[in-house]
Parts: sequence; C-alpha cells; structure tokens
Amino acid sequence: MQYLLEVKNNKDKFVLELLQHFRFIKTRPLTRANMTLLSELQDSIIEVNEAKKRKVKLQNAKEMLHEL
Repeated sequence: MQYLLEVKNNKDKFVLELLQHFRFIKTRPLTRANMTLLSELQDSIIEVNEAKKRKVKLQNAKEMLHEL
C-alpha cells in the first residue's frame, strides 16, 4: 500500500526521521514535477466526480472546438 503525506515544512525532518526508523516503511522524495503532476491529477479527479454528480456542466465537443 502506498500513501502520500503532506507535512508542514518545520516538521518534515522529524517525520522523515521517524518513518526511516521502521524497516517496513520505504521513503523517497517527490520531484517538483511529480508534485505538480499529482496536484493536477487530483484537481482532474475532483472535476470528474463533480461532473458525475451533475454539479458542473460539461462542454460538448462542438463548444470545445469553437473555443479553439
């Protein structure tokens, strides 16, 4: 199982050191590009879920092409 944790900057070293003491937990840093990608992916998932609940009206293909 994998988890993504968000930790305040002033506590990040403490949490990392704590997690490294457990042999069954592997840690690795995320690059800035990966962080951006994950953030955009989360936003996209939220939009899809809102569209499924009909909270957001989606454009049809003609409207999208007309914008281009």
